[in-house]
Amino acid sequence: MHSKGRPNRFTCCLLLLRTSSSSSSSPSSSSYFQLIERMGKKKKKDVIKLELESVIPILKNKLVSTLADLFEQKSDRLEFLKLCQRVEYTIRAWYHLQFEDLMQLYAFFEPVYGASKLNQQNLTHDDIDCLEHNFLKYLFEVMDKSNFKITSVDEIEIALSAQYRLNLPIVVDESKLDKRLLTRYFAKHPQENLPDFADKYIIFRRGFGIDQTTAYFIKSKIDTIIWRIWKCLLTVTGIKWLIYGRSSGRSMKEPEKPLEISIATEQDGLHVERIRIEKLKLSIFNLLKKITIQEPTFERIIVVYRRAKTKKETERNIYVKHFKNIPMADMEIVLPEKKSPGLTPMDWTKFLVSAAIGLGTLISSLSMPKADLRVIFAILSAVVMFCVKTYLSFQSNLVAYQSLITKCVYDKQLDSGRGTLLHLCDDVIQQEVKEVIISFFMLMQKGKATRQ
Repeated sequence: MHSKGRPNRFTCCLLLLRTSSSSSSSPSSSSYFQLIERMGKKKKKDVIKLELESVIPILKNKLVSTLADLFEQKSDRLEFLKLCQRVEYTIRAWYHLQFEDLMQLYAFFEPVYGASKLNQQNLTHDDIDCLEHNFLKYLFEVMDKSNFKITSVDEIEIALSAQYRLNLPIVVDESKLDKRLLTRYFAKHPQENLPDFADKYIIFRRGFGIDQTTAYFIKSKIDTIIWRIWKCLLTVTGIKWLIYGRSSGRSMKEPEKPLEISIATEQDGLHVERIRIEKLKLSIFNLLKKITIQEPTFERIIVVYRRAKTKKETERNIYVKHFKNIPMADMEIVLPEKKSPGLTPMDWTKFLVSAAIGLGTLISSLSMPKADLRVIFAILSAVVMFCVKTYLSFQSNLVAYQSLITKCVYDKQLDSGRGTLLHLCDDVIQQEVKEVIISFFMLMQKGKATRQ
């Protein structure tokens, strides 16, 4: 196949592809990221820098039609369209056998019918271990070809260094998760900078988006104002250092240095600001105004894990769950086997300090020669009301947490198990087809393309 008339507009097509792959509005653009703290004139701003990966987010049909329109000769245009079809057929046939092996392996470990299929094979434990290893090996290869990356320690720390809509501490019940599956795999295929939970579950992420929520957030504003007053009180009295000490993480202490992931790149990344209620300037005047909070999101997240063996759970089941548009600060909602959240350390501190203040005031009032019962009753009432308010606030957060989890299950979970694997296989094929089509197009324009 040769080009009779080379179009002079092929550079415009490349510019279109480049713009599509680096656009901030494109949800398919994968990214590394780093957290930067910018000092404004009055307050700090949490800004996350996102650095684009190698991915072609444009749809295949749009890509083919755009490239075909750049040919001046109709015959060249038709031959190019036929070539694109042949490329797709060839690549699909090439990957068919590999994906078929992946699906056949997962059939032994899917939660529904996997156990019965394994029993029919009468395999030894060593044979089953070999099948598990082969499945994970194929799975990780497909993840890599689909541009999914394993979340590293630094990325987890950056993502969880703030709060967005989830205001309760989420803890995984590790006793309900198996540790042998991933431990055996990473022992044979070691990787650097794995998170601490990599022996129990692994989280893949791809792509970037922005989540914005506009509302009054009256209760959250009031809680933030109370929190700031409480923080100031603890700092003045010196109780803050007794409670928190030198702890890190989501404590009241600001990090000495901004968290960042250093990745060398020649392109300028996209900077997205985290807009949170606790960072906003709040007053009585803007208490009743609507505000917009903003948080970067992981466009796609896939979680792989195995539950611990129980009476209702077989030993070899492997779970693969697929989520979309998960805010970075609320990434805990995708964790497996979460415990029911309880009172936070801050809530317990409020209870204990309130009880101590009320008890001390009561004792001092009773020790006076003429104790005023009305004053004592007022003090006790205030202490009890504050404790009730703290408990009701916790219950409200718990209801919000349950609502968020329910919404995540129905709205943000794309698929699981076999459906996720089929989606990944199609992603691999689509990316490969688009890369080959662009390569052939460049050869036709810059090189010497022939029918051979």
